[in-house]
This record gives sequence, structure tokens and C-alpha cells, in this order.
Amino acid sequence: MVGVTALGFLIALEVAARHYGLPGPMTCQVQEVIFPPKSGFLLYAGMALMMVVLTWRQRFIAFGVAVGIDVVFLVVRWVAGAKMTEGHPFGNGALWVILGYAVIALTRRTGQERVLLLKGVGLALLLVAGRKTGDTWLLITSKTRPVVLDQYLATADHALGNPSWLVGRLVTATGPIGFNILDIVYGQLAVAAVIVALYQLRNVAVERRFPGHHLVRTFLVIGLLGPAIYMIFPVVGPIFAYGTGAEHWATVSLWAETPPTEQWAVADLWPNTPPPIGTPQPMPFDGITPRNCMPSLHTAWATAIFIHSRRGPRTLRCAGTFWLIATLTATLGFGWHYGVDLIAGVVFTLTIEAALRSHDRGWDRSGIQLVAYGATVFAALLLAYRYLPLEMARYPWVAGPLLMLAMASVIYGYVKTTALWESGTAPTRQAEPQPELV
Repeated sequence: MVGVTALGFLIALEVAARHYGLPGPMTCQVQEVIFPPKSGFLLYAGMALMMVVLTWRQRFIAFGVAVGIDVVFLVVRWVAGAKMTEGHPFGNGALWVILGYAVIALTRRTGQERVLLLKGVGLALLLVAGRKTGDTWLLITSKTRPVVLDQYLATADHALGNPSWLVGRLVTATGPIGFNILDIVYGQLAVAAVIVALYQLRNVAVERRFPGHHLVRTFLVIGLLGPAIYMIFPVVGPIFAYGTGAEHWATVSLWAETPPTEQWAVADLWPNTPPPIGTPQPMPFDGITPRNCMPSLHTAWATAIFIHSRRGPRTLRCAGTFWLIATLTATLGFGWHYGVDLIAGVVFTLTIEAALRSHDRGWDRSGIQLVAYGATVFAALLLAYRYLPLEMARYPWVAGPLLMLAMASVIYGYVKTTALWESGTAPTRQAEPQPELV
């Protein structure tokens, strides 16, 4: 059932992308079998996830085959004089190995071994498909939401002291070194997630089964639900609504090689001049820039990495903490997000994480209450940002602490409830058998 739903969702996105004359997620994935992939690191990360079901000997063979195929592709492209202006020079080999193991599972495995190997392949393909569907979602937001609500968030952000403007100046002051470090952290978030997931799934090959809940599931659900909020609350971010955006265009543009000649920014204010307080209103924007700010999904994913790294060794816990702090700094310092986006992203993640954990252990009163409370706070934040931004800006010493308190209350509820679950003091009701996601 889950597989049929996912396939239907991919087909729907493919049709939507074709409507705008662009390839959809399924076409993009098929193209990467031959053409240079957009993210070779992600394909190898997906292959690493698949390899959790393999023995060490099989892992070495799979990795060697993937590298060998990539070398062949690189040589052929070099001989043919193919231009490598787009995409990565590697990654095709990883995709070939993933697809090869799907064929092996169907033709050479039976019973539980076939199911386990197909789950590993599915996990890898879901990770890559999640990236492709995200790209298509961003296209849809830019084409179907001509009006953005940036003025509302910029006004509400006065309650937090305009953190994007403050951190933007700090990042600018660090020069190219600080910028490049944060850019790597921001751009390779999926790879960091795979590292944590590999630790969680390290015993799959021995136990011959997947754990009930792991980071990849949270990542996929965040990526599935988040873009739906983009459609409700379209926002392009400070660097575009209040700046030129030219220096960051190559990072966010998925469909245009050059920035549009007109973006209709309010003014060139970011990051040196905080926006003035005035009556916010919806404003038209170009048809290319993604409306992908509310909530901040990079914050959401980094928060999920932080949560799932807590049970790892000290090195992994430190890495999870660093990735969260660096991601928050990058989202603000690059002008991608407003401070209120980050608060919404944290609440969004904790609510999803609570729902997935409750589903895994069996829904009980504590789980239902936590999910309902998180969803209520998230909805209240969106309503406040939309209908009370001017009041929030006029009374920052009231609105700012209330925003932080709302987020802290969800964090406290999550920590307290999950501590009860892990201690065994909270009653556990066995969930009805459900088809596994992976």
C-alpha cells in the first residue's frame, strides 16, 4: 500500500512538472543512469544505506564495482569531449549498483532474504527520490504561487531582533572561509543524515531486519509534508525579497542558469539595513525563485539529525550538535530564512518525530497528546505570523519571549514524553500490524 501511494505521488509530480515543460522526478532519476548526476554524493550515500543489508565482502565488491563504472563513464566522456558544466563527474556507478541489486533480489533471492535486500534497495532509492521530488515541489511553488508573504515574516521577525540581518553581517565578516564551511554543511545535509542512519542501521546485516524507527523515515516524512506548507505560506527569503540574491542564485536555482532580470524585491536591504516596520502585504514575485522558507526544512532536518545522534557515541553526538548549529547559522547567515522560519521548523520536526515514534510503539494517550500539542503550536505560529506580525513587531519584548516559550514548550514536552517511553513507565499499546515504509 505504501509503495503504491509513493508511486502515485511520483507520477503526479511527474505530470505536474511536464505541465510546465520540465522533467519530473522520475525522468531526472532515469537520466542519471547515463548522464552526469546532479548529486554524486547523494547517490553514493544512498548506496551506503543499501549496503547495510550486505555482508562486508559484498560491500567491498559493490563499492569497487561502483567506482569502476564511474571511471569508465569518466573516460568515455573525456574521450567523447562531453562537457561537464552541469552535474557531478561521478555517481552513475552507485546508481547502477543499486539497480543491479534490485535485479539480483528479484532473480537470485527468495523469501526473507529477497525482502531484506529489496528493503535496502528501496531505502536507497527513497533517499534519492526524496531529493528529486523536493526539486519538483520547488518548481511547483514558484509556478503556482505568484504572490509571496515575505513582508509578514520580516515584520514578525522584529520580535526576535531580525536575526537573519544580524547573522548575515557576521557571516559576511568571516569572509570566504566561513562562507565556504557553512556552504558545505548546508549543501551536504543529506550526507550527514546518512552517517547517522548508518550508525542506527549498523546491525541490520546481522539481525536480518530493520529497526522499527530510524532517521531516514523522519527525513522522508519531513520532505513529504514540508512542501505542502510552502503552498499555504509561500515565502522566498530575505536574500531575495530584501536583496539582489545574485550571489546565491546558483545554489537555489534548479531550472535557470542565470538570475531573472526582475525579482521585484522590496528593496536592497539585506543584510546591512533591517527592514522598516510597516503594514505588511502580499507582494508579487518572479516565477523562478522557490517559495521554500516556511517552515525551514533545513532546520527541520538538522534538528532530526541532532535528535537521532543523541544515542550514538560522543563523536557522533558532537557532530550532530555541530551540524545543527552550523545549519542554523547558514540558514540565517546566507539570507535563506527568517528567524521565525527556524522556530516553526523545530516545532514541525518534533511533532513529526513524536508521531512516528508513537506509531512505532503503539498510539497511547501520551503520544496523542504530544502530537496534538505540537500540531496546535505549529498552526498557532503560522496564524500569528500571518495575522499578528505588526503587533509582534510593535511589542517585541512580549512577542519574542512568547515565540521562544512556545518552541521551548514543545521541546520540553517531547523530551519529557520520550524519557517516559524509554524508561518504560509509560504504558505501551502494541500497534496493529502496518506495512513498513522501508
